[in-house]
Amino acid sequence: MTTQPSKSLETFENPMPERDYTIRIEVPEFTCLCPKTGQPDFATLNIEYVADKLCVELKSLKLYVWAFREEGAFHEAVTNAILDDLVKATDPRFMRLTAEFNVRGGIYTTVVAEHRQPGWQVPEVVQLP
Repeated sequence: MTTQPSKSLETFENPMPERDYTIRIEVPEFTCLCPKTGQPDFATLNIEYVADKLCVELKSLKLYVWAFREEGAFHEAVTNAILDDLVKATDPRFMRLTAEFNVRGGIYTTVVAEHRQPGWQVPEVVQLP
């Protein structure tokens, strides 16, 4: 196999750093292991962010997500760890990670974690007539 899982996130320069704009990424095939049973947990990760100087490179994100496949993690812990790693790599103005885990034992879990750069203000939403 030419590619392997990796916890390394690559970035590239934001092509429009003077503008706040939203980048949305959906990762529908996230997998980790239940730390209690060792059974696989499946989730869809929804990443929304306003980049500052850097954007996350998507192939490296794919390999990063793949690296969790054999790791045991509670939903809350893995969601916050992924957000922390993405923030460390990109230092965005704003980032939200929503992890929607598939049903386990009749229970669905959704974990939402956010980061805001100090001093960053949410742009006012324009309502057109």
